[in-house]
Amino acid sequence: MRLHGLDLELTGWFQVAWSGDIGPEQVVPLRYFGRDLVAYRGKDGVVRVHDRYCRHLGASLAHGGCVVDEGIQCPFHGWIWAPDGHNVSIPYQERPNKARKLGTWPVVERNESIHVWFDHAGREPYWDVPDALRGTAQAAEREFHPAWPDGREHATDLRVHPQMVVENAVDPHHFRFVHNTPISPVVLQERVEGPEWRARVGFGKRWRDHSHDEHGALRTDTMNTIDILWSGIGVSVNVEHMREGVRVITINVTPVEDGRSELFATYWIDRSGDEATYRRRLADAKLALPDDIKIWNHQVFLDPPALATEEGRGFRRMRQWARQFYPGDVAGNGPTGIDDTRAPGTEKLEAGAP
Repeated sequence: MRLHGLDLELTGWFQVAWSGDIGPEQVVPLRYFGRDLVAYRGKDGVVRVHDRYCRHLGASLAHGGCVVDEGIQCPFHGWIWAPDGHNVSIPYQERPNKARKLGTWPVVERNESIHVWFDHAGREPYWDVPDALRGTAQAAEREFHPAWPDGREHATDLRVHPQMVVENAVDPHHFRFVHNTPISPVVLQERVEGPEWRARVGFGKRWRDHSHDEHGALRTDTMNTIDILWSGIGVSVNVEHMREGVRVITINVTPVEDGRSELFATYWIDRSGDEATYRRRLADAKLALPDDIKIWNHQVFLDPPALATEEGRGFRRMRQWARQFYPGDVAGNGPTGIDDTRAPGTEKLEAGAP
C-alpha cells in the first residue's frame, strides 16, 4: 500500500535551519511539511516561525517583510503580527484585527540549530530537543570547536524518508558494506523511553569478543564506541569516542514535500589538537554520510522486510517504537510501503521467527 502524505504527518521536532542562517533581525523563507513558512530573529534575539502569508491580503511576509519591536511587519500594507501570531497593529486604523491570527510554530534553538515542532494532530510539544554536547559523560567533560561554519552539511531534494535513517541504529551490518568497516560493530545496549531511542555500539574485535567483564557485566569504558540517541524520528545525536578524541554528530532529516526531504548534518570536534588536526578530524567525520545518502536516496521501504534471524528483533522493535510518531488512524508505519512481498506460504514462518 501507499501511505499517502505520511512524510508530512510525522510528529516531532525537525531542524529547519542553523542558527547562523538567521542573523539579527533577519527574515527568511522556509518550505517544510508541505507548507510555506517564514522565520525571523526578533529584536530580542529569539527566532520565530510562522505561516508565511499575511492574513490581510495574502502577501508573503518572507519577501520584503521586516522585523519591528512588536514582531514582523507585512511589506504590503504594514500590518504587524506579534510573536504569538496576533495582529497588533494596522497603521491606518486605531484598532488591530483581533479576528485573524497568523499560524505560529513552536521553535527551539539548540545545538547551533533551529528546530520546529510539527504534530499532525496539532498538539503542543510533549518532549524537548536534546542537548547534543551534554547528553553523555564523554561529551559533557570536553570542550568542542563550534560547528558553524565549517562543521555543517546540507543535503536537499532527497527521496529519503526519516525512518530510513532511524533504522541505521539497529543495522550494524551495513557498516561492513557501506563504510568498509572490517567487522560489523556490536550493539552493546539499547534503551527505549517514550519518544527516545538510545543505543551504544562498539567497534572492533575488542568489543566483539570481550564486551563483558569476568563477572558478566557490560564493560563501562567507551573507547571505540558510538552512543546513539534518536529523539523522535527527526533528531539524532551520535557521540563517537575514538582514540583521537570525541566527536559529536547530529543527523536530522526534515520532510519538505510528500516523498521529499532535506538532511542537516552538524559536526563538533573536541579541542584535543592543533588546527591542522581539527581540520583533518572534521574531514574524516564527514566521510561516512555521503555513502549512506547514496543508499537511502534510492531505497524503498519494505513492510515486512526479509530479515536475517539476528536482525529481526532490532528492526521489529524499532518499527514498533516508530509507530507513535505517525497518525493514529494509519494502519502501517512505512513511508513508501509496498504490498506484502513474501513468497506465498511464508507468512506464518516469518511471524514466528525470533
